[in-house]
Amino acid sequence: MRKLIFGLFIVILPALGLAAAPGGALDTMKPDHTIKESLQSGAALFTNYCMGCHSMEYARYKRVADDLEIPAALYEENLIFTGAKIGELMKISMSKDMAASWFGAPPPDLTLVTRVRGESWVYSYLRGFYEDDTRPLGVNNVVFDNVGMPHVLVEMQGLCAEAPRIGVDATVEPLSGNINNADACPEYAIEGSMSSAEFDRAMWDLTNFMSYMGDPVKVERERLGIFVLIFVAIFFIFAYLLNREYWKDVH
Repeated sequence: MRKLIFGLFIVILPALGLAAAPGGALDTMKPDHTIKESLQSGAALFTNYCMGCHSMEYARYKRVADDLEIPAALYEENLIFTGAKIGELMKISMSKDMAASWFGAPPPDLTLVTRVRGESWVYSYLRGFYEDDTRPLGVNNVVFDNVGMPHVLVEMQGLCAEAPRIGVDATVEPLSGNINNADACPEYAIEGSMSSAEFDRAMWDLTNFMSYMGDPVKVERERLGIFVLIFVAIFFIFAYLLNREYWKDVH
């Protein structure tokens, strides 16, 4: 019995580690892979802002184009900057050896990042950068302390002058009607081109796309799952009747 309990503890330990993220509270993000416009926007954001350093080498451009209903020629013209063909894997031009010599370690591939970290972690991380003059790149992250990545989305979000309020819900004052904590960033050191709500929506789209990349067959799997359950239910009826027929003379 002790061995069984110990084995179960070992199995669930990684899940507990992910749930207790080092950054503390997170803003909840629930993906929806059926919203094609969101996935298309996320694909454009990832290609333009993330894919200079991060690959998605476990996926192919053509699969993404087909699933997101983007014509192959249009995808190849606007969302492939490495000279790769539409049928190739989503790699980047920078080699891992080159990246290691520049950054100390190659930036990780992000195909499965939402499967490892979770969508809420990624969504909160993308919105969690703030100014920190003690860091080599001048920024830190409230979710990933002492992060080694620059704030590549600064032109969109701007740069928070202090740690953003990630995982803090907005509240309404009953007398005045004022909304507290409506903006995750209390004060900006650099203004961005988007409002807080616009940037949050853009990061929702980006996280939604990254979630799709980690599980591209989720929608189809869930659709087929309904038919499988219906089949199992119908088969159970016939199996039960057949079993009763076999055993009726025994009893």
